[in-house]
Amino acid sequence: MKPIFFVIALILCIPMLALAQHKDSLIVKDTTGKVVASSKVKKSNWVYKYDSTGKRVYEPRKAAILSAVFPGAGQAYNKKYWKVPIAWAAVGIPIYTYFYNRNIYHEIQYAITVSTLDKNDPTYQGKFEQVDPNLKYLVSIQSTNSLTNYRNQYRKNMDYSILFTLLLWGLNVVDATVDAHLKGFNVNDNLAMQIKPAITSPNSIGISLVFKFADK
Repeated sequence: MKPIFFVIALILCIPMLALAQHKDSLIVKDTTGKVVASSKVKKSNWVYKYDSTGKRVYEPRKAAILSAVFPGAGQAYNKKYWKVPIAWAAVGIPIYTYFYNRNIYHEIQYAITVSTLDKNDPTYQGKFEQVDPNLKYLVSIQSTNSLTNYRNQYRKNMDYSILFTLLLWGLNVVDATVDAHLKGFNVNDNLAMQIKPAITSPNSIGISLVFKFADK
């Protein structure tokens, strides 16, 4: 089990490793070679990428890959940290449900096996004692059909759990990808819609919608 925990811990550390950012100098010169501006900008690393001005660039493809590898990693990459526990819960709950139903499925399967044994078999009593207490009555009356129907219900629950896990895992990837795309849109205060009065003719007054798309 230790290698599994090591891999999970390594994946969880990816967003934190990405925070090890470096800075470098950006020197801007005019046509004569004179320095007109100098500032410190961040250098791109293997997870985060920056443009020449030091502004963070969000890559949808990278966000999608991170979320596909580990749910919530893409959300952390997009700095939507409040979504990380939601992604974990969305994927973790159906996974837990799958293993919960799987354990009961195997218990019922064992009960079915015991119910088909001859009660005069010397090993019957020992095997019967290992049956789940909730299933012993059905085993004692050898109600194999009831046990089989019971088992099939949990098998169906396992299938649903797998389906929901895949669905929610996919939605986690889509959410991270869309967020990274939206990060590239300009949504500052210079982009706005305003409602203003308008004079359409000397004798009439109306209302106009003014959409502003350009920066100052």
